[in-house]
Amino acid sequence: MFVKSIMIPKFKCVTVQSKDSVKRALQSLEENRVDGLPVLDGELYAGIITKYMIFEHFFLSEKPKDKFLEETLISDIATHQEEFLDGGEIFENTLMNLRNFPLLAIVDKERKFLGAVTRYDVLDQFQSAFGMNRPGVRIAFTSVETEGRIARLAEIAHQFHEHIISLVTFDETDKLVRRIVMKVEKKDNLDKFVKKLEEHGFRILNIHEDQ
Repeated sequence: MFVKSIMIPKFKCVTVQSKDSVKRALQSLEENRVDGLPVLDGELYAGIITKYMIFEHFFLSEKPKDKFLEETLISDIATHQEEFLDGGEIFENTLMNLRNFPLLAIVDKERKFLGAVTRYDVLDQFQSAFGMNRPGVRIAFTSVETEGRIARLAEIAHQFHEHIISLVTFDETDKLVRRIVMKVEKKDNLDKFVKKLEEHGFRILNIHEDQ
């Protein structure tokens, strides 16, 4: 999945202009209950402003609160002017960029603002990949790293008419094994399904029912 598929398009984004006052930005942040906003210069992307930046610069400025809010321009404290996306990135790769930051802008070749992707959007996609929004049974197990193991897993699931909600694998870099987390719908034949997995060399680590 690409970033563009989960971005908030421009017409749904709340933005501020670079020449607006910090007071205007803070009002918009509080009214919309968000931690950060894209900053534009006309239609062009000009950075990001967050509550944290505003508070930090206020304490460092040693100015009276009202004077700081009214006289400081958003452009004076905006950051991430050169950190943005083009929308063609794979969304998983944005997680590290958003680990300590609420959002990133998406722009075209002329730096025109197209939309934004937030940390919440990316985490929501990871929740979907793990099937966290649906009830079911999560089975964690390991398998030797050999060709055809995932295909064999699919065959066993098909044999027991299991509906796979999610399937995620993790590479054990120091061993020739792979960890697998599979979530299936709860059925009465779960014990038989698990037993068949074990018979075919899948070592069960944990079974947990998600409500």
